[in-house]
Amino acid sequence: MKVFGITGWSGSGKTTLIERLLPALVARGLSVSVIKHTHHNFDIDKPGKDSHRIREAGAHEVLLAGDHRWVLMHELRDEAEPPLEAQLARMAPVDIVIVEGYKRAPMPKLEVWREEVGKPVRFPEDDSIVGVAYDGPPPAGCALPLLLLSDIEAIATFATKHALDVTIEAHARLGGGR
Repeated sequence: MKVFGITGWSGSGKTTLIERLLPALVARGLSVSVIKHTHHNFDIDKPGKDSHRIREAGAHEVLLAGDHRWVLMHELRDEAEPPLEAQLARMAPVDIVIVEGYKRAPMPKLEVWREEVGKPVRFPEDDSIVGVAYDGPPPAGCALPLLLLSDIEAIATFATKHALDVTIEAHARLGGGR
């Protein structure tokens, strides 16, 4: 299994890029999964549903299964948030896992940058960023490979070339950073 990160400021288009990148990777015959990290409190469950009632009653985990999909909800309660390598270990093997977020994890990442977001580039402070995807004017002073956000095929090639093999050694190198 390989892992490749997509990073950037909120509103830069990370999720939109992943949404466009997935079909290009799948068309190459790759099986792909995605981990999306968020700092926001979220809930995929709905109040009043059986699974929500069971969680609220104190269940540590609830596995909801149907004939089209299943989901495992794990309540952290007083536990620390699991590091990236723990989340990767939970996933079924695929050819590549695209990770949105976990910006401090030392995995190869593509920074999505747009001048109109009004934020500086992140690559000078993060040596695991291996390229920058942009539209509009490119970021000034960037010595990293630059890719146009509209060139999905080039980004797919770049991601597969730079993805990190997730072996036992790679899990140890990931170190649980976020």
